[in-house]
Amino acid sequence: MDALQLFLDNFADWDSFVRIWPLLWQGLRLTILLSVVTLPVAVAVGLLIAILYSFHHKALNVALLIWIDLFRSFPVLVLLILIFYGLPFLGLTLPSFAACVLALTLNNSGYYGEIFRAGIESIPPGQREAARALGLHPLQIIFLVILPQAIARVLAPLASNSLELVKTTSIAALVALPELLRSARVAQEQTYNPTPLTAAAIIFFVLLFPFARWVAKLERDMIMRQK
Repeated sequence: MDALQLFLDNFADWDSFVRIWPLLWQGLRLTILLSVVTLPVAVAVGLLIAILYSFHHKALNVALLIWIDLFRSFPVLVLLILIFYGLPFLGLTLPSFAACVLALTLNNSGYYGEIFRAGIESIPPGQREAARALGLHPLQIIFLVILPQAIARVLAPLASNSLELVKTTSIAALVALPELLRSARVAQEQTYNPTPLTAAAIIFFVLLFPFARWVAKLERDMIMRQK
């Protein structure tokens, strides 16, 4: 019992939690805002990359592959450091929030681009030819014929990458952006025990566990369709 009480006093102290909850709530709201802003931007950039690649212009495709490989090769943490601490030397200073959005977007656009590209390339060429025979414009073929099928085929990896993006928002603590992890660390310094970090971990779990289960279901369904 003494060991249990010692654990609760250090990692799950209710009085400490009540005292620092406003700080955690502020961090949670910023984490959600960062995810809500970054996710659609990264998806849109990745989709644009895949659509441009689908036209099979040789020089453009080379440039797009360089973009994808370059930003997928950089750890997002390194990208954030380069953007936030490096760009000021070039005369461009971004706020912490904008720097985090840019770093996450650049990194994830490569992954989303590859996911969308794989989906588009999986559609049989005959469907393009049939749509072309009906007189559809190339953009109409992409948006009305190819993309709906492609997205359905890659929904599981899209959701999985989105889950990883939301978890990666914790890197914002590096540039002192008061998202959930940063707020928990500040609260820990005020309470002198790890309870705020425990609370932050539980909050992340409660928020992301349903999403993780949905991703797992999508992946199982995708495997069943392939059998």
